[in-house]
Amino acid sequence: MNTEAGTTPPADQVAQDGSEAMDTAQQMVQTAQDVASGREPGPGLDRLMKVSLVVTAELGRSRMKIADIVNLGSGSVVELQKLASEPVDVMVNGTLFARGEVVVVEDHFAVKLTELADRTKIEDLT
Repeated sequence: MNTEAGTTPPADQVAQDGSEAMDTAQQMVQTAQDVASGREPGPGLDRLMKVSLVVTAELGRSRMKIADIVNLGSGSVVELQKLASEPVDVMVNGTLFARGEVVVVEDHFAVKLTELADRTKIEDLT
């Protein structure tokens, strides 16, 4: 929508731009559904591939009282509920996507995926 500062675009231009945005959103949703169901995606795949998602590797969790948290300092150790031999969870936008093992790649931590989550959970991302 190209308008000069301080001017209001004509109603038909606003309606057209809003309609285009809705069409784009619908195409992205359809593409995501196609990919999730294993169907060949439509032409909107390029747009979908540019969407950023938050990926988190979760080593484990711990439940602590506030009194214990305020006493934490440098050198403190927080014990996690997960065993060292258990795989870490890989979350995409807060939803379990996969599990894997922690590895080191060129001095950086990484996760080698060992199993993907149930496909129905992955479809919940769409």
